[in-house]
Amino acid sequence: MDWYIALSFLLGMILFFMFLGVPVALAFLAANMVGATYFMGGSGDLLRQMSRGIGQLTNNALPTVTSFNLMPVPMFLLMGEIFFHTGLANKMFSAVDRLMGRIPGRLSFVTVAGGTAFATLSGSSLGATALLGSLMVPEMQKRGYKKHMAIGPILGTGGLAMLIPPSALAVLLATLANLDVGKLLIAGVVPGLMLAGFYVILILGMCLWDPEAAPSYEVDKSTLVEKLKLLFFDVLPMMSIVVGVILLILNGWATPSESAAFGCLGVLALAILYGKLTWEGFKNSVNGALKVTTMALLIIFGSATFSQLLAFSGASSGLIKWATQFDLAPVVMLLIMFGILLILGMFMDQLSMMLLTVPIFFPLAQTLGFDLIWFAVIILLALEISFTTPPFGLLLFVMKGVSAPGTTMRDIYLSAVPFMACAIILVGLIIAFPQIALWLPSFGR
Repeated sequence: MDWYIALSFLLGMILFFMFLGVPVALAFLAANMVGATYFMGGSGDLLRQMSRGIGQLTNNALPTVTSFNLMPVPMFLLMGEIFFHTGLANKMFSAVDRLMGRIPGRLSFVTVAGGTAFATLSGSSLGATALLGSLMVPEMQKRGYKKHMAIGPILGTGGLAMLIPPSALAVLLATLANLDVGKLLIAGVVPGLMLAGFYVILILGMCLWDPEAAPSYEVDKSTLVEKLKLLFFDVLPMMSIVVGVILLILNGWATPSESAAFGCLGVLALAILYGKLTWEGFKNSVNGALKVTTMALLIIFGSATFSQLLAFSGASSGLIKWATQFDLAPVVMLLIMFGILLILGMFMDQLSMMLLTVPIFFPLAQTLGFDLIWFAVIILLALEISFTTPPFGLLLFVMKGVSAPGTTMRDIYLSAVPFMACAIILVGLIIAFPQIALWLPSFGR
């Protein structure tokens, strides 16, 4: 079978099952079972082909699912769930809000500052956006903020969960692409902080351009002692967990899995210390982390088997030969892959996009001579931008769900565009200056 027929056959089955409403992980598993029977089953009757093909596929894929590199995923997810369900998130946001004082556009800056911190601890863009929307939008509207000043920063900040560690999505991407998990986590720190800085500059520019977009209002003044107390008791303890996780990985004192466990223990200790931990909250946190982890493991299993089928059928090598025969510059190929992810983001969630593209994009990137850690950071940024790509980016609909009545999808689209532009500018800078992503990992042991 020609490579393009094999590729169309495998992708077509997945899209067919997804069109029928089958969950993504199960759609991949069903398509993989059919593909394994055909490509790996050999000769003989159908039952014997199925037994040989599926058995070989399962044996090859199980080491991927049981990899120690995946341990950070449930730990990072549990960190975020405890942070949310115990009320530590609300406590930190309230402290950041009071520390900001009376600066113009204060609540938008609070969203970026507090949202960046929450995004790093939650590791979930959807969760960060839902929390920020439910917390900040009603308050901003009550204070007379225009819609784009309320919605835009939330959509932008929600995506930072993918870049700044601990990022569960970065761990999944590193595992699927066989990359060093610690290096990819560290590589996202500088780009993530730069993106948050771009958001701050953008909000400041919006306030200067249209002061009425974020009206000032009277707030209770806090003394220096009160501000120091808020900083040292309500903000720094939360942020120290993130910094601690990064330092443990960067200095080689602990593996990413061990660092994630320390981080999870740190959030749990804070919840106990502040008297926020309840049995109900702990149970909800474990349940939430367990559900997402189970889904992630199914997806990784599906991706691993899909990659093997692409290789076994000759689809991967055929596609790479076809893509490289056009004699295009590597940066042009990079931009084409980036554009494909933006288009897919209009219709698919990020995990589904990773399942479809990682087995194809990363071998192609290696052939083109890209540094794979650098390439993975660009992929994470593409996934982030695609989450807010009109008209069907998932964060747009999450935002619609938590926005006030009367907010239209057009309002949300227009609010998202400037923050998408910031992320695209960052991608351009990383392409032009790769050390933005590679400088910090170079210090790791």
